[in-house]
Amino acid sequence: MIPYEILFLFRVMPKPELTSALKRAANTIFQKGGIIRKLEHLGTRDMPYKISVHGVPYRSASYFLYECNIPPAKIEDILDEYNRDVDVIRRRIFKKNVPETFECTLHEECLPPPYRKDVQELIQQARRSDKPKFKYNTGLDYYPFQK
Repeated sequence: MIPYEILFLFRVMPKPELTSALKRAANTIFQKGGIIRKLEHLGTRDMPYKISVHGVPYRSASYFLYECNIPPAKIEDILDEYNRDVDVIRRRIFKKNVPETFECTLHEECLPPPYRKDVQELIQQARRSDKPKFKYNTGLDYYPFQK
């Protein structure tokens, strides 16, 4: 399954109601075959602009971030469920970028060019390759350019 991040903006409400809204959101993920890896509360703050959802205008929201693994075929179903939820002001699903692992080669790169491993490999490759030779014979019986 592919890792995703789901950002929720819930309406500002008391803790028991907020807890039940978070459980509903989590149960939707579980019912669709997903796994929640992490739940993070980003705080309650004012939104950059007024948003009107389900006929009610909102100026502040509680921000939550779910990190989860979800089957890609179920994302539309999950978004449809969250769209019907009255407590959810805004929801966004982002594909999480998996950081690439790399090996530090700073010590090798600080060496002078003749001593670097990749430069030595290029020199060996150049020595092994057969360079094409220029052929003077063009197949013509005469020299096309007058001297």
